[in-house]
Amino acid sequence: MKTKKKNQANNYFSVNKLLWNKRTEFHLKSDFYNNEDFINGKSSLNQIELDLLGNIQDKNILHLQCHFGQDTISLARMGAKVTGIDFSEKAIEAGIKLAQTTNTHNIEFICCDLYKLPKFLNKRFDIVFTSYGTIAWLPDINKWANIVARYLKTGGKFVFAEFHPIVWIFDNKFEKIIYNYTKSDAIIETETGTYADKKANIAVQSINWNHSLSETINSLIVNKINIEQFNEFDYSPYNCFNNTVEVAPNKFMIKGLEKKIPLTYSILGIKKLKF
Repeated sequence: MKTKKKNQANNYFSVNKLLWNKRTEFHLKSDFYNNEDFINGKSSLNQIELDLLGNIQDKNILHLQCHFGQDTISLARMGAKVTGIDFSEKAIEAGIKLAQTTNTHNIEFICCDLYKLPKFLNKRFDIVFTSYGTIAWLPDINKWANIVARYLKTGGKFVFAEFHPIVWIFDNKFEKIIYNYTKSDAIIETETGTYADKKANIAVQSINWNHSLSETINSLIVNKINIEQFNEFDYSPYNCFNNTVEVAPNKFMIKGLEKKIPLTYSILGIKKLKF
């Protein structure tokens, strides 16, 4: 059940960290993440982000909000040198172990609050990458965009794939519009299970925000990231919502809303100016 409350989001970091620490245990064993196939060589990256990444051989990549590192390792398997960061120590521990299991060496993990990353990392990257279900956990998108710009080399690429903010205005069954499209009060949510395992024995509170396209795009522009491509897609590459139908392999839409609403979007940005 979701409720919208005012002035109860100051402890969002500790609340969400507990949530992701608990989720990690179930995600590692889930069919959703399919760790067995991943360990045997399957990439976790989707065509949406692969089209923007291009050839990343020998590129230095910073992966923000990396969870337990499947995408981080997938990038490294493509020849990049990758640094993954996440605030969940359970996820980072799992990422380190997964990198060892897959014999992936050109990779580093850092456990920290994204906003505090400058205390832990001081270098520039060819690419900053982040994807799917990330910015909703952050209250200040301008600070997020500032981090992106801070770590990009001049001419470096920002590759971003995310769920569309239209998704988050609906209730969990996609039957009613109950939340604002633009950022307002934090959304306080407690529900059982997790998107990767809806039967998981977990019920933990979360705190998140909906960020409109204009808020996100303008935050990047203000922080000297030129938008080279912006794309919207009427499908999700993940079966993570309720009432979905698979219209093509790894393309999921909401039943009854097929082709009527966007479910994901992507951004390719270039840092053109010194920051």
